[in-house]
Amino acid sequence: MAKILVVDDETHILSTLGAILQDEGHIVYTAETGNQALQFIRNNECEVVFLDVWLPDIDGLEILANIRQTKPDTSVIMISGHGSIDIAVRSTKMGAYDFLEKPPSMERVLTSLNNALEKVRLKRENIQLRQNIMMEDDMIGESSPIREVKTVIETAASTNARVFITGDNGTGKELVAKAIYRKSQRNDKPFIKVNCAAIPDELIESELFGHEKGSFTGAVSRRLGKFELAHQGTLFLDEICDMSPSAQAKVLRVLQEQEFERVGGNDVISVDVRVISATNIDIKEAIESGQFREDLYYRLNVIPIHVPALSERVKDIPLLVDYFLKKSTNEHGLGDKEISEDGMDFLMEYSWPGNVRELKNVIERLSIMVQGEVITLDDIKKHISSYDYEDTISRDYSNLKKAREEFEKDYIINALKKNNKNISETARALGIERTNLHRKINQYHVDVDRL
Repeated sequence: MAKILVVDDETHILSTLGAILQDEGHIVYTAETGNQALQFIRNNECEVVFLDVWLPDIDGLEILANIRQTKPDTSVIMISGHGSIDIAVRSTKMGAYDFLEKPPSMERVLTSLNNALEKVRLKRENIQLRQNIMMEDDMIGESSPIREVKTVIETAASTNARVFITGDNGTGKELVAKAIYRKSQRNDKPFIKVNCAAIPDELIESELFGHEKGSFTGAVSRRLGKFELAHQGTLFLDEICDMSPSAQAKVLRVLQEQEFERVGGNDVISVDVRVISATNIDIKEAIESGQFREDLYYRLNVIPIHVPALSERVKDIPLLVDYFLKKSTNEHGLGDKEISEDGMDFLMEYSWPGNVRELKNVIERLSIMVQGEVITLDDIKKHISSYDYEDTISRDYSNLKKAREEFEKDYIINALKKNNKNISETARALGIERTNLHRKINQYHVDVDRL
């Protein structure tokens, strides 16, 4: 549901547009003069304005200029019965989202409206993102590996170069991408995230490049893709190695030519987008196995950033625990709490296969479930997982990598049992994507049916 203002001196246009928009579930306000429109806009918020060019008292382009100055996050769609290319070009240059000739068809109105609302939503999300710059969006820690990451972030942010982020699940790859965006010269433009692992192969191209009406079953109207929505901003392609080969080829072309066509369309769309990519898998193995294009990797990997696992930055754990504990107690209205000394020692010795994301979830759980002011070692052992910690440190492993792999396998098996072998629920509990869990299950040859 959106709040929409329709400004026109023709009553039948007001009633027709109002009926179409109300049938779509929107709240519609109307104004017959420019002065009425300006008064409404001064005192109210709305997402979209349908604005007639010719009004009896004030020129529509003058009202457009006022809206762009006072309410820049509101989209304006111009309408005119005497449309001309000159007026359409002028209004677009002044910031109008679209230009419709009277009488506008219902299909044209709804397509323009839906795309305008999507743009408004993204713009407001990015305004909120900039207003709520919190410590959570920073890489918390003072260890040497994290200091190195922060240094590269500063270097990358000052340029428009593409960045390729690697690291295990839960290490904070998205935080790195957001930190680069916030510190860049594009921080007043959109930041668009695409989780390539969460989108089916048959829909990924539509998600990235948009589609035209009728291009496939279910394409009832034109839709803008993420590349188009991220114009002049930053596009974050998370889990990029899960992207289909066809989509990889198209992304490569966009990076080379800065242009593309929507699915089912012929119009060439030019874009200026900074791309930041991330993956949690071994990129060299993905290239060697044919899962990921080598030429695309070289295009994306201008500035590489590797985010260390929590086991590589153990000295940061007390800082992270302190932050997550304070944040959780504040959010849930709980009193001040602290971790006992032996409890903190335990947290620093624990393997953390889910990395910082798992640590955050555990600390939040402890802050809620433990009633006292001090969270003890017994509290932590009780709530950290069903896994037997003492068993993990008593085993004889040949090397650290083997130990981590064995721990991760056992951890996943216990989580599967705890969640009745439900893959989706287990992935949610572990804080990882379902596709990543499937990959781990196959990697460790876990027979789910026999658990």
